[in-house]
Amino acid sequence: MFSRRRISAALVGLIVLVVGGWLVQDVLAGEDAEFDVVALSELPSQVAETWQRIEAGGPFPYPGDGTVFGNREGLLPNRPHGYYLEYTVPTPGLDDRGTRRLVTGEDAELYYTEDHYQTFVLVDPDR
Repeated sequence: MFSRRRISAALVGLIVLVVGGWLVQDVLAGEDAEFDVVALSELPSQVAETWQRIEAGGPFPYPGDGTVFGNREGLLPNRPHGYYLEYTVPTPGLDDRGTRRLVTGEDAELYYTEDHYQTFVLVDPDR
């Protein structure tokens, strides 16, 4: 027969495995899980126009478009320098670049910020 000590040890081991697996799953689930996913069609029309320019390879209206986004704020998933590029989303009525940007990642991620990198949403360009 099994002793109480073996049963207790097996139960503790099982609990450790379950809790450990749960923690690992949270880490591996992806860092993008914290972002709201928004359909491209739900965003201002200028976002879709900028996305079309990105897909076409330009031309871009601002010199800073297509440059490396450094993610200094640390709000996007941590990736190597050069992984993200940023593009201006024009704001009607402004003569400067304004605060709206699209940020693309090498794995086809698309993020939008309307407040100059203070917050981001993950954009689904197919919707």
